[in-house]
Amino acid sequence: MIFDTHAHYDDEAFDGDREELLSGLAAGGIGTVVNVGADMESTKTTIALTEKYPFIYGAAGVHPSSTAELDEEKFAELRVLAQSGKIVAIGEIGLDYYWEEPDHETQKKWFHRQLNLARELKLPVIIHSRDAAKDTLDIMKEEHSGEIGGVIHCFSYGKEMAAEYLKMGFYLGIGGVLTFKNAKKLLEVAEMAPLDRLVLETDCPYLAPVPNRGKRNSSLNLPYVAEKLAEIKKCTPEEIVRATEENARRLYRLP
Repeated sequence: MIFDTHAHYDDEAFDGDREELLSGLAAGGIGTVVNVGADMESTKTTIALTEKYPFIYGAAGVHPSSTAELDEEKFAELRVLAQSGKIVAIGEIGLDYYWEEPDHETQKKWFHRQLNLARELKLPVIIHSRDAAKDTLDIMKEEHSGEIGGVIHCFSYGKEMAAEYLKMGFYLGIGGVLTFKNAKKLLEVAEMAPLDRLVLETDCPYLAPVPNRGKRNSSLNLPYVAEKLAEIKKCTPEEIVRATEENARRLYRLP
């Protein structure tokens, strides 16, 4: 069964048919989903989803673009939320310089703090890095993140950066972008990276693969990503599904 390592089913894009969609995932070959927090509120709605659906696990964390909401009181609350029963990671955390807000120093401060929270709670991290390659890697090296472990979500940099993260023992998250015509860099990374370090993800409702690019994404689109990855790795889609599920269970320390 396919393991979707990164979804946002608490997003309002699913308000109209969430129950129906989630109840139909197993029939579409989807076995496990990790729903990922992006701020304090979505960490709470993620926990609610994990309590309702046996196949959904969660990640607790504050996305770099939302770090302005954090203060010591909220961070203490995040620490408590992160110890909820089915939370398997701290994320998504990192740096995002695309919109230039909040300021870089605020993002860096809470990136350091959330990495340390993961270390304290012995949980892997889900890293979001956009237009911030050097600063992300520098902080992760400074914090000895290889000892924490985790995944670089929606990997978007080149082979050299991929090699750095692979050397640290991180997994690379591969999603719908792999099927895009302009995905040359990601194709090279997928070709170079060992299969035992790759995991499948949607980032739904975003980044639907071809042939559904531009539409609302869901885990049901992951077979398209598995097919593309199988083509690159010269194996069958079934082998991709099996390998990436095993990798995801290792990543999130699930049986």
